[in-house]
Amino acid sequence: MGRHFTGYLYCALAMVGVGSTVVASKLIVHGLPPFTATALRFGIALPVFLLAMALTGERWPRVGWREASLLILQSGSGSVGYTVLLLSGMRLASATDAGLIAGTLPAVAALFAIVALRERPGVMTIAAIALATAGVLVCTVGGAGAPPLAGGGQPAAVWLGNLCVLGAVLCEAVFILLNKRLRTPVSPLQMSTLMTGIGLLLSLVPALLERPWAAAFDPTAMLGVVYYALVPTVVGFFLWFAGAARIAGAQASALTALVPISAAGFSAVFLHEHMNLAHWWAFACVLAGVALIAVEGRYRSGQRAPDACVKVDRDIRSEC
Repeated sequence: MGRHFTGYLYCALAMVGVGSTVVASKLIVHGLPPFTATALRFGIALPVFLLAMALTGERWPRVGWREASLLILQSGSGSVGYTVLLLSGMRLASATDAGLIAGTLPAVAALFAIVALRERPGVMTIAAIALATAGVLVCTVGGAGAPPLAGGGQPAAVWLGNLCVLGAVLCEAVFILLNKRLRTPVSPLQMSTLMTGIGLLLSLVPALLERPWAAAFDPTAMLGVVYYALVPTVVGFFLWFAGAARIAGAQASALTALVPISAAGFSAVFLHEHMNLAHWWAFACVLAGVALIAVEGRYRSGQRAPDACVKVDRDIRSEC
């Protein structure tokens, strides 16, 4: 296999793994509280990352107080905040809706860069943000498949669940924004290990307050946590960065379109969810937005030095 084909394959598999997290989250939320599941996820993944650091000979980066504060904020948003909000949203939203909303991350990250970093957006970026917004609204207003609540509160449940999932996407966008503020070079493996370790520390106390030992053991939920920790988090990390090292950043970002597609496929197969017309329209909006971001990224990368692609690869990372 050629270098570029292998890169596409690795990144595609990583994004399919990210799409599968909505199904895993759906299994988890019915048996474990959100902070408990988050702490377990990080507790399972951390030893694997530590072993990888030992085998590769990587050392902990030397950071000052400013960088340490940024790393804590990054973990609080992109690791703990993302996982807790996603799990909370999955109690009410359908996995199909969640996958569609998760697919808006490139556009949401671009919006954050415009607002917080004063970056000048291109026409395609503005159009992508508008399409992502339309996609979220369409799947929320017209989406079906969320579990009905007592008293006929399903519409409110859909809105609340989708809002939580959108909050998870916003947390990941904050992670990307803060990552651009780091001055000390941090390798992908160092970053994922730090995010997992800090995330474990941040989620431990809230997890203890949930008193998980008082609940009955749910093997399905526990299996979902183990899968989430090892496949999308650890294996997905290695696949993504192995693939991103072989292809340009804009090409890698285009493969994020596989997140909503794989999420919908897994939801149909394992959760027996169906897609209505609103979902198809939302799909079209989200995928068009991802395509526009990728096209503009490719155009801009052609005007920069080749090394700039490495930074784009790290900025568009999915939740590790």
